Amino acid sequence: MFGVSGAYDTGGVILRDEALDALPVRAALPALNDALDGHGTAVLAAPPGTGKTTLVPLALAGLLGEGPARRVLVAEPRRIAARAAARRMAWLLGERPGESVGHTVRGERVVGRHTRVEVVTTGVLLQRLQRDQELTGVDVVVLDECHERHLDADTSAAFLWDVRETLRPELRLVAASATTDTAGWARLLGGAPVVEAHGSLFGVEVVWAPSARPVRPPHGMRVDPALLAHVASVVRRALAERSGDVLCFLPGVGEIARVAGLLGAPAGVDVLQVHGRAPAAVQDAVLAPGVRRRVVLATSVAESSLTVPGVRVVVDSGLAREPRVDHARGLSALATVRASQAAGRQRAGRAGREGPGVVYRCWEEAEDARLPSFPAPEIRVADLTAFALQAACWGDPDASGLALLDPPPDGAMAAARSLLTAIGAVDSAGRATARGVRLARLGLHPRLGRALLDGAASVGVERAAEVVALLSEEAPREYGDDLAAALRSARRGGDAYGARWRAEVRRLRAVVEDRTPTGPAAARADGGGSRVGAGAGAAPGAGPGPGVGAAAAAGAGAGPGAGLGAKAGPGVGTGTGAGVGVGARAGADAGADVLAGFVVALAFPERLARADGGSYLMVSGTRAEVREGTDLRGASWLAVAVADRPVGRGHARVQLAAVVDEEVARFAAGALLDERDEVHWADGDVVALRVERLGAVELAVRPLRDADAGLVRGALVEGLEKDGLGLLRWSSEAGALRQRLAFLRWHLGDPWPDVCEASLHARVDEWLEPELSRARRRSDLGRIDAGAALGRLLPWASGEAARLEELAPERITVPSGSRIRIDYADPERPVLAVKLQEMFGLQESPRVAGVPLLVHLLSPAGRPAAVTADLASFWRDGYKGVRAELRGRYPKHPWPEDPAGAEPTRFTNARLRR
Repeated sequence: MFGVSGAYDTGGVILRDEALDALPVRAALPALNDALDGHGTAVLAAPPGTGKTTLVPLALAGLLGEGPARRVLVAEPRRIAARAAARRMAWLLGERPGESVGHTVRGERVVGRHTRVEVVTTGVLLQRLQRDQELTGVDVVVLDECHERHLDADTSAAFLWDVRETLRPELRLVAASATTDTAGWARLLGGAPVVEAHGSLFGVEVVWAPSARPVRPPHGMRVDPALLAHVASVVRRALAERSGDVLCFLPGVGEIARVAGLLGAPAGVDVLQVHGRAPAAVQDAVLAPGVRRRVVLATSVAESSLTVPGVRVVVDSGLAREPRVDHARGLSALATVRASQAAGRQRAGRAGREGPGVVYRCWEEAEDARLPSFPAPEIRVADLTAFALQAACWGDPDASGLALLDPPPDGAMAAARSLLTAIGAVDSAGRATARGVRLARLGLHPRLGRALLDGAASVGVERAAEVVALLSEEAPREYGDDLAAALRSARRGGDAYGARWRAEVRRLRAVVEDRTPTGPAAARADGGGSRVGAGAGAAPGAGPGPGVGAAAAAGAGAGPGAGLGAKAGPGVGTGTGAGVGVGARAGADAGADVLAGFVVALAFPERLARADGGSYLMVSGTRAEVREGTDLRGASWLAVAVADRPVGRGHARVQLAAVVDEEVARFAAGALLDERDEVHWADGDVVALRVERLGAVELAVRPLRDADAGLVRGALVEGLEKDGLGLLRWSSEAGALRQRLAFLRWHLGDPWPDVCEASLHARVDEWLEPELSRARRRSDLGRIDAGAALGRLLPWASGEAARLEELAPERITVPSGSRIRIDYADPERPVLAVKLQEMFGLQESPRVAGVPLLVHLLSPAGRPAAVTADLASFWRDGYKGVRAELRGRYPKHPWPEDPAGAEPTRFTNARLRR
């Protein structure tokens, strides 16, 4: 790290004075102390490389020889940053970690009796706050890198502000970041003063290095291979053009491996890979000076709070990963996005820690202004189940009283509460149960916590801990997609992942075996409902406790199928005996692999999937596929732990799953098990079945006799909607009545009924009863007289029904004395088709309901000769032409020159003479 030429002793601590004096943030310490003394809170904005992570906590703790001795808690968003920051501060003091400065991350605690600065992850801080809301013995909390807007960090800030406002007004809070929304954080912390530290250690030159070839934008997890090839070429360019180590930022582990493969082994250069899943030894090696020149390929874990010794060059791919939840499919995943401007500044700052540096940005300069200013807050895009449980345990189930920069989305909170209710973590009012408090203390997502607790009761603590440890951190790709095989690989050890997995298994085994909640969190589980102090739980015994098995918590959807609380909430079943039964059966018949799958099924019951054709159908309704050649292919049932949806494909893709059987599926997702009579219209008739389903998966179907009359009626109505009202018996009179009513509705409106298809379907109860309720099948519909049924819709109550024949007569008497049927097919203008000679002497067109009929004047052969709605005009102008054309063709019929004054007739001339 930094070279040291001078040190001095202060109270037994040897300070490396040159390294401390070189940190620009030192000039801002007086203003920061003034802000904390006067207001109790402060926002510290310090550019990368100024020393805010390492110098500020030492100063606030009084370890620099000035100020009172305080205990300072520093919260970092990542484990690697927490460990590195603690080691760096200890080095500055000339000590070993665990003396004045220590750290605590999941599975590792290096803290001594005299520790005054403790660096923790935000997850550890949340756990500590839930156990001890007052943070006994802590004087100052520094929330570092708050610009990253991780959900745990936002939640911690809200809880800390609550504590300061209600319990400990003397607790000092500092929100620190290199690039952040200082105004927003100042407002959140009660109008806190903003203290700015200016200048970084060294200047950083920006080189714009866009790809010469078109590069497709990221989508889902996909990154264009052309971009990765370009990044590798820029790294090679940087090695050739600049001196010093190169730090290259990439979005994920897969991209790191791809670029490492493209780089190969450059002469005299070590290529290192650092990410959150890298072993601690590898992370430590990256943070120590190298013997040879190095290229460090890193994810965003290296953005903040880290100094990678020797780095003078940063290559920035411009990409990052953010969490996303696909509520429609119940899948959570990471998405590749363009990194924000704030992230770009953080990354560039890594090059200026030890000397002048340069950052190569793999995009156009013009694009930079279009990038988002800050990363998307996790609270807007992530799965909020763990957050909702934390809020419920804090006593604010809907998080409405928490000081948050962004409120949680309603839909995501509703999905989270549904899951928490289903697993017995909260009661119907959203308050945390004793079981919920225990789940919150496990340091796991509530899904995995439920699998650990209920799985331990069914398959044993050791096996449940092994599976949950495998699910809590992504396994290496070479472990494959068969979880049981991956579990065997982890047991064999021999790699860094196996070592971390074994450590996590030990931790989980310990927390399960500690069955009795203790401390403030347990007290809150038994207390009332106030937010801080009294706590947030349900009364003792109000819901499933640690011994409750899977049946009490089978539902788990964050998407479709998430409405599980109605069937699986607090107090539903005990699960202990049933769980043991599943374990015994599985052990005897299917072996350890099924037991592993059982634990997966407890965590993700809505992702249980049954083979269906060439793919699998999940309980949630999502269809998924397994890759070719996998050992999973051919299994009847899978418990899917990890799945994604590739770009351009409608089905999910299974990334990690375990083989189970139907009995395990029925038990683990018991709240979604449903047997019901299903009567519907299919293939032109009523189909009645008894169907057993597990969510969207159909388990068993058998014909149903004596189906419920109401269900049959509903199926018949469905048939009328699908296949039309033509299923009824429509005589010619019934059809004519419907047309007459349509005419009256068109011209007179109410009270005459609307008899269009949609309206008749909407009023089926009024006009088709009781015949419809007596029907059982399609043939019964065909016996219903539609005309008689339509008569029920006539306005009998008002008396208008009696005027039907007056207003819309079926027939009308024409001048010849004939009774001619009116055609109401067109409700706007009914038609009277009559022989021309029968209308002689009539001066005006006949009317019905005041509407003139459209008269089709027919030849003696019954063919249309003329169409008119104005007879007087026709006799005057049109008749002559018709007479001239037809008189010679029909000489036996009268064709008078004056039809308006002639005698109407139905007969020929000969009959008239008689």
